[in-house]
Amino acid sequence: MPKLTKRAIDALSSKDTEYVIWDSELRGFGIRVWPSGKKTYALKCRLKGKQKKYTIGTHGTLTVDQARTKTIGILSQVKHGIDPSEELRAHKKALTIADLGKKFLEEYVPTHCKASTAYEYKRSVEHFINGALGKYKIMDVARPDVAAMHHNLHHIPYQANRTLGVLSKMMNLAEIWGLRQDGSNPCRHVKKYPEKGRERFLSKEEFIRLAEVLDEVEASGEETHSCINAYRLLMYTGCRLGEIQKLEWAHADFEANELHLPDSKTGAKTVYLGDAAVEVLKNIERQEGNPYVIRGKLEGSYLTDLQHPWRRIRAKAGLANVRIHDLRHSFASNAIALGMSLPMVGKLLGHTQIQTTARYAHLASDPIKEAANLVAQSIAQSTSAT
Repeated sequence: MPKLTKRAIDALSSKDTEYVIWDSELRGFGIRVWPSGKKTYALKCRLKGKQKKYTIGTHGTLTVDQARTKTIGILSQVKHGIDPSEELRAHKKALTIADLGKKFLEEYVPTHCKASTAYEYKRSVEHFINGALGKYKIMDVARPDVAAMHHNLHHIPYQANRTLGVLSKMMNLAEIWGLRQDGSNPCRHVKKYPEKGRERFLSKEEFIRLAEVLDEVEASGEETHSCINAYRLLMYTGCRLGEIQKLEWAHADFEANELHLPDSKTGAKTVYLGDAAVEVLKNIERQEGNPYVIRGKLEGSYLTDLQHPWRRIRAKAGLANVRIHDLRHSFASNAIALGMSLPMVGKLLGHTQIQTTARYAHLASDPIKEAANLVAQSIAQSTSAT
């Protein structure tokens, strides 16, 4: 047979035993005909002095031209000393993205991340990354695959961006662990969705309403003393929820009016207490054997649920869109309204970088605008009087 063609292969009939017809143009390329009538493309060649045989594919699934092209590719690998069958076996044994996620959560996260971060990473891996890419081999994931995953989460842009960030971290570690080539992170150049930072600051009147409602529910017993004291401390310190929720009596220094937190989002932190915050702390009844200020229902525990009572309290105060974290924003806005500088506000909030406090920079112009308005009004009144 001068050359394998579709017509020639279709004309081959089966025999009692298998046989091979070799192509006259591409050395080693042939078609194997089985007794069942099945026909498979084959390649016979030598690799490092040893004869090797490869099955290229089934006739009908592959056209003869496709099989020929695939054979040329294999011969090119063989020429460079690469055994395609070994490469295929290695690929089959290679770790998947799901395997990488498990390694990431078990080996990296526990020693490098705080509990809250670890929870969010686990959620991103198990709920979003594995669902989209879990079955992919680590080295097979390309930028279009990542972009598709990110796009499929466009209806939740914040989560889409967080998930992209977690996957990017996993891919960087895959390079360090030798599971991908250096500089091959497929998350690069996948553009994140714009995020609108939410800022809600309580006015003086809203703070008054909130304080009144806290007094009411405390007097009526509708809510526990623990949750009420937690909200008051959040109002008067600007602390993060977890910092107050897990606050221990051992962290309080009443002589210096300070809280010395051994751990926070930014590491060890000193919280400077105003008189109102000190008064709240001194009025909290301590429970023997419980180290926590905001104690929970179980012996020796802290109060874990501050969201549900907050929803009831904010509804009663007419503050339906106010989150607990907005109390921290409001603390900062009040500090700026009193004329405090951004570095000072950053010190009060425990920021380690001025860029973090810069989100409140636009508030600093409000007192200046008010001062400019007062000066302009004074001048206007003087000139109109003449």
